[in-house]
Amino acid sequence: MPPARSAPPTELRSGASRRALFLGSAAFLLLPRSVRAQGKPAPAAPAPAPPLPEPRVLTAAPGKTRFKPEPAPETPIWSFDGTSAPPALRVKLGEAVRVRVENKTDKPLSLHWHGVRNKNSMDGVGGVTQTPIAPGADFTYDFVPPDAGTFLVRPLVVGGSSEPSGRGLAGFLVVEEKAPPAVEADVSLLMQDWRLQDDGTLLPFGQTAFAASNGRLGNLVTINGANVPATFEARPGSRIRVRLGNACNARATRIRFEGLKVYVAAVDGQPTDTFEPLRATLPFPPGTRYDLLIDLPAEADAKGAITALVGQGLQLATVVTKGAPVTEKRPPIGPIGENPLLPREVKLQNALRRDVVITGGATLQKDKPEAEPVYSGDAKRIWSVNGTSATAGLAPIFTVKRGQVVVLALRNETAFPQALHLHGHVFRLLHPLDDGWEPYWLDTFQLLEGRTARIAFQADNPGRWLISATVLERFDTGLWTCFEVT
Repeated sequence: MPPARSAPPTELRSGASRRALFLGSAAFLLLPRSVRAQGKPAPAAPAPAPPLPEPRVLTAAPGKTRFKPEPAPETPIWSFDGTSAPPALRVKLGEAVRVRVENKTDKPLSLHWHGVRNKNSMDGVGGVTQTPIAPGADFTYDFVPPDAGTFLVRPLVVGGSSEPSGRGLAGFLVVEEKAPPAVEADVSLLMQDWRLQDDGTLLPFGQTAFAASNGRLGNLVTINGANVPATFEARPGSRIRVRLGNACNARATRIRFEGLKVYVAAVDGQPTDTFEPLRATLPFPPGTRYDLLIDLPAEADAKGAITALVGQGLQLATVVTKGAPVTEKRPPIGPIGENPLLPREVKLQNALRRDVVITGGATLQKDKPEAEPVYSGDAKRIWSVNGTSATAGLAPIFTVKRGQVVVLALRNETAFPQALHLHGHVFRLLHPLDDGWEPYWLDTFQLLEGRTARIAFQADNPGRWLISATVLERFDTGLWTCFEVT
């Protein structure tokens, strides 16, 4: 199903992961000398491991793209490899991701592999898990994702994430199942938004009013780096897989499906029992991903759309059936499989329980609902978690042994919804009485203002991990904390 107008993601593929060396003659050398002297031939020397593939190079650099028709000028952006289309790195489950990031911008940079249960040194949080990549320098990310799924690539540097993201740096990491579901097309759709001025340039960054309230909401939405809607054609009766991700700085919305019968097959990269979205809509805060399976109508010229509930509705993507119909019979849409690395249940009886309280931000004027929010204080420390506005060097709020179940009571005492992301792990969203949980795994969710939610996860990944805002202006101004797994 080739795209008709929108720029497709750049497809990349890294090499396969490598086997470890055999022990070979090392075992023989551990035997007593008398045994070794009996004339028995020594084991053959191990064969050398094949060389690792060269890392894929992603060069982050200034560029330009056209968002408005001529005679408006092109918009200065930052991009990977000179194209506004965000990269989509694809590997098979079990293969290594090897990416060398070259920073040709004028700001420090690091890339967070959002949703990957990564080893800690590769999580990509500049100032916490790695030293930020300085302008003119490079850094190689090298890891094997443990799970198949759809993940985001987002800039994440303590105090400096909003600008590289708002200038356009983002991407997908797709880890394909060893036995993926049979589909006619596998389409990736990455939503971004941009805050443009009248002359087509980006509004300057560092606006305190944005950081203290709703974040840097754009006034232009793109899919895969091009103006919406992205339009595709597919044969009548096709089954397609759509990977949908939100890489906006701050825009949380809901998405609606029109003229399409959609089944959710994975949430935040993790497979789930397939289900139809309630009222054909899904919540879509920054950092969220969905894998969707869709059976298209059997007749030609049928149309369907994915719409963001922005204003009167903004079509993100449309599909039209064209060509000869698909006649092959296939089973009804069903689950794409379980992740055997995740526990079937989270045992809450002996869980470590902690409160995580979010405060700060602007104050809404209740008697003047149309007035701008009021904010006063340190422009770099607008938000707090458990009374602390986070900076590099923050001490963990708790430490647990590997394998311990953790239950966090997340309380939002601010005037705004908060989109939150758990690094290195996935969690269950608990029911209010701890008597069950939602039937899917998450790493990102939105907590409404004035509400409390409880999440449970097994802390099985060693290292220091963040709980962070996915609205990046809030992250830059203190809305994150960390915990440690030993």
